[in-house]
Amino acid sequence: MTDSKKKWFALYTKPRWEKKVDKALQQKGIESYCPLNRVKRKWSDRMKTIEEPLFKSYVFVRVEEKDRTEVRYVDGVLNYVYWNGKPAVVKDEEIIEIKKFLKDYEDVEVKNLEVKPADEVVVNAGVMVGATGRVLKVMGNNMVEVRIESLGFVLTAKFEKKNLLKA
Repeated sequence: MTDSKKKWFALYTKPRWEKKVDKALQQKGIESYCPLNRVKRKWSDRMKTIEEPLFKSYVFVRVEEKDRTEVRYVDGVLNYVYWNGKPAVVKDEEIIEIKKFLKDYEDVEVKNLEVKPADEVVVNAGVMVGATGRVLKVMGNNMVEVRIESLGFVLTAKFEKKNLLKA
């Protein structure tokens, strides 16, 4: 298989099966990645650092389109994560960033950006990076409509939440 045709996809797994699914995929020769977060846990007699999945019930897999079906038959895999009616493709750069981040930090917390109409936000990716605006509407879990005023004009654009920061 050529690496240029492979893409990263997000898989939804049975609860608490992330590590098992990752191991099963790798045993089948399928490239997968389960981001593990190093967390300190206290037992009655000691502190211990353990590794737990960063994203609960998610594992990433890198395959060609033609091999996607094979992945679904791995025990513990429920389905691909879908976006706009298609399996969600994760950019190589995002996987690299997650790996770098987890290498440098422990006890990482994953939180969704909670925004509501009238919140002020800053665009942190794309053509409008650095622009500040107000949330007009929240559409589902991932999309936000933002109003940006610039040079006497009002621009309204839709952004993914991951591309916004609260101001």
